[in-house]
Amino acid sequence: MSLKIVDNQSHATGHKRNPGFPLDLDWVERVRMNRSALERRAGTIGARRSVKKDYQLAWLLKAVSLMDLTTLNSDDTPGRVERLCAKARNPIRADLVEALGVKHLGITPAAVCVYHNFVATAVKALEGTNIPVAAVSTAFPHGLTPLKIRLAEIEASVEDGAKEIDIVIERGMVLNGDWQGLYDQVKAMRAACGDAHIKTILGTGELATLTNVAKASLVCMLAGADFIKTSTGKEKTNATLPTSLAMVRMIRWFHEETGIEIGYKPAGGIAKAKDAITYLALMKEELGINWLQPHLFRFGASSLLTDIERQIEHGLTGRYAADYRFAMA
Repeated sequence: MSLKIVDNQSHATGHKRNPGFPLDLDWVERVRMNRSALERRAGTIGARRSVKKDYQLAWLLKAVSLMDLTTLNSDDTPGRVERLCAKARNPIRADLVEALGVKHLGITPAAVCVYHNFVATAVKALEGTNIPVAAVSTAFPHGLTPLKIRLAEIEASVEDGAKEIDIVIERGMVLNGDWQGLYDQVKAMRAACGDAHIKTILGTGELATLTNVAKASLVCMLAGADFIKTSTGKEKTNATLPTSLAMVRMIRWFHEETGIEIGYKPAGGIAKAKDAITYLALMKEELGINWLQPHLFRFGASSLLTDIERQIEHGLTGRYAADYRFAMA
């Protein structure tokens, strides 16, 4: 078949990493978000148009290339992580890749995301690929151990080979309006990451208001964050479209003021292929097609890949297969 593929390769050439900026409290205090307006806008995303047939398959393949394939369970083992990395090497079943005619694209997830204890295991399992390992560090998911311990965990993950670090902010700092404290901590964490890119997890479901979400987003970006991320996936409320709108609009404002492009990562609860396409539409409409590259957008996902494979097979055969035919880890 002739499939119109949205280019899945990362075009990070010329992308300037966020150097960090002084904390501008006047800017932070100017930030306001209108929840009702964001909710109305969220209701229009994906509703005004639909993606069908070959175009849908292309966007699903694009979603795979933007995925942080993740296992963050209390019963994780080296064997499970190794199996997840094997899936990352070949994320889509070989017969489906052959039927689509996309083997030459070498589609893989953007990263594999694990706890610090499994970084070395994942790095070894991914040898010979260009798939980086991301580590959740800084006392994930609560982020409440002493700062020096959290910084040491970042340094240990980097030493073990992690190229990306997903850190957790202290939600209480946001709720108390301690923007200087939040800025100082994220800046210290960014320094501990060195060359590894830093994604700051806000825990948006615990920040009370969308204005708090937006202000926290700005402070993290000023402190040097490469990505802002919604959730750990462990909160009662994780990624939502209104929250995502608040965050990506802060990314847009930050870019307008500084010229720096910041990445966005929704995480938690994105398990269906149709949801992935909706988030892709949000990014395209709000920030432009340029943001649909792995250095600027990621899905934090564990079960999403299974549904994407099921939808791809349905698109090719007209039939839905059982989940067990698309083993993960």
